[in-house]
Amino acid sequence: MTRRDIRDRIFKIVFTLEFNDAEGMQDQLDFAFDPEMPGDEEDDPLLYGIVSDEDRDYITTKVKNIISKKAEIDEIISQISEGWKLPRIGKEELAILRLGVYEVKYDESIPEKVAINEAVELAKKYCDASASKFVNALLAKLVSGDKDKKESGADATAE
Repeated sequence: MTRRDIRDRIFKIVFTLEFNDAEGMQDQLDFAFDPEMPGDEEDDPLLYGIVSDEDRDYITTKVKNIISKKAEIDEIISQISEGWKLPRIGKEELAILRLGVYEVKYDESIPEKVAINEAVELAKKYCDASASKFVNALLAKLVSGDKDKKESGADATAE
């Protein structure tokens, strides 16, 4: 699977978990990787289907990391989405934002620009037209806010 395919799978699992309690996470992960489950179309390996052990481990680890940091991630989303309460944000957009915020803040192996671009592409694929702009604006605000903090911290230590 490509990294984009993997990210798509992660989004779908994070989205599904929005409708299930934390105790059901392992069941959802098992369900998502069940090779007996058909995809949206016969040839669509993204929703279900056979995944390599390496990709399965990567996906599972990332999903569990996102869920373990959900409270922190949601707080970040609340801060950068001034005027928007989390329940007002669509479930698809929220799952995409959780993945995007996780990748920007906690996954150093993914460049910030790539994380933002991939989140925007997911929003274009799964949400309405305005969602991609919303996701882009919030994640760009997060990145620029982080850069401002780093620069002001560097200025303070230089003095």
